[in-house]
Amino acid sequence: MERMLGVYIHIPFCASKCSYCDFYSLAGQESKMEKYQSALIKHIEETAPQMEPYYIDTLYFGGGTPSFYGAKYICEIFNTLKRTAKVLKSAEVTVEMNPDTVTTDELRMLKNEGINRISFGVQSANDDILKLIGRRHSFKQAEQAVRLAKAEGFDNISLDLIYGLPSQTKNDWADTLSKCIALRPQHFSCYGLKIEDGTPICKYRGSAFLPDDDDQADMYLYMTDILEHYGYPQYEISNYSLPGKESKHNLKYWRLDNYMGFGPGAHSFVEGVRYSFVPDLDRYIEGIFGNRDILDEYEETNKLGRATEYIMLGMRTIRGISREEYNTVYRSNFDKIEYLLSEYEKKGWTRHSGKRWSFTSSGFLLSNILIGTLLEAQSQAKMNANPWMIENPNEPLPEDPILEGASEENPPE
Repeated sequence: MERMLGVYIHIPFCASKCSYCDFYSLAGQESKMEKYQSALIKHIEETAPQMEPYYIDTLYFGGGTPSFYGAKYICEIFNTLKRTAKVLKSAEVTVEMNPDTVTTDELRMLKNEGINRISFGVQSANDDILKLIGRRHSFKQAEQAVRLAKAEGFDNISLDLIYGLPSQTKNDWADTLSKCIALRPQHFSCYGLKIEDGTPICKYRGSAFLPDDDDQADMYLYMTDILEHYGYPQYEISNYSLPGKESKHNLKYWRLDNYMGFGPGAHSFVEGVRYSFVPDLDRYIEGIFGNRDILDEYEETNKLGRATEYIMLGMRTIRGISREEYNTVYRSNFDKIEYLLSEYEKKGWTRHSGKRWSFTSSGFLLSNILIGTLLEAQSQAKMNANPWMIENPNEPLPEDPILEGASEENPPE
């Protein structure tokens, strides 16, 4: 069976930083682009022997702002991969773009080189909110960007949106969804605002300026219903698409498939090994040219770790998990996990279709809590199978972690 590999290229450059952004990216560092390009190409060429056993079926340029980096550099990187690795002609190749950095010439260059998917960072249709969070574009520019991409022949376009933004109301969110659906992209990625420490938007944490949890939950459930109504069924906790237009690259993350990252802060998962590179542009460049260590983290996942990731990532998707797949990853008892999933089903949090379990929309709202409880059940099953792991073998194991009377308003702790 042919082995497939996804490749992620991190472009850490931005024209300016958004107030909520916690990704590794830099503004005002354009003078380092040329040196970074040389480092990236050298790194890809040096890694060619590790990529040789695989066919590359997805390639993703993320950031940062790849469109700010420029189509010329992106195409040069793509050509390097074509020259040094086995890139399938049918590969899904995505470039993230901000609406204010889109031009016909750049789009045409990307299309002619074989890039076939564009992800636009739109975030909101409310220009006042866009300014408030540090976005450089207007919604009119976003509409124009989508039209230009379609005119150049792109038929796989994704829009990134955020709900729970400062001053955003449920009506604002409904208006954003309505206007973006009218553009008829093929895909939506919709994220609830997450306030990260150290970001400028932290100043609003805990204030009435942000929608509360109930409002965010209403926005989420409305979004799921309206997108499905207009032909974009949910396939992952934050992702919706026309049938057949799911992000093949992102599915690799959730299905524990192999992917390899390049650039500062980029992560990889290859044959059960996770590793990442230092989130430091200068050190990354110096490491590539000076043979310094650029590895930040490295972990060989064991079977229990793989089983944990299988639950955590699989339950993020509508496809969900199954007993058979779990036993393939980790030969342990699935009964306690399935018991919990059955209890969740009674409360409307999970659904059982054939041999697979997945969350409902209401379950996705509680997914962090519910997945945590599933992992507790997994640990308990492991201790039952291996009593030597228990510090006091005569002490009874805790009861199944189900709380009576739990609900969406009163979720399990």
